[in-house]
Amino acid sequence: MATWTNNELARIERADELQMEPVRVDGMPPSSVPIWVVRDGDDLYVRSFRGQDGGWYRAAVASGTGHVRSGGVDKDVALVAATDGVVNDRIDAAYRTKYSRYGARYVDPLVASRDTTLKLVPR
Repeated sequence: MATWTNNELARIERADELQMEPVRVDGMPPSSVPIWVVRDGDDLYVRSFRGQDGGWYRAAVASGTGHVRSGGVDKDVALVAATDGVVNDRIDAAYRTKYSRYGARYVDPLVASRDTTLKLVPR
């Protein structure tokens, strides 16, 4: 299994947004969507601001794969559901810390959408 390099992790962690392009199972070209990304140890995670209704999220779950660009890193990824409660507690804290300057209006929906947490696994 591939892993992120320390350089890739640091560059993506410093970036405000990540461009997500989930592979679409209907054969249509993927759309690029800017989303927030957080780091937990050697792993990167994303969530859907719109919860399970988010279009990019539905496409990501359907295919389980995508492409991301952030901080000069350009990678194909597997998108793996993160259901561990302890990990999600850390992800909640990471979102609150990294994006606190945007206020509760934006951060609270991401914390509330923990059932959409996806781990980005390089391929």
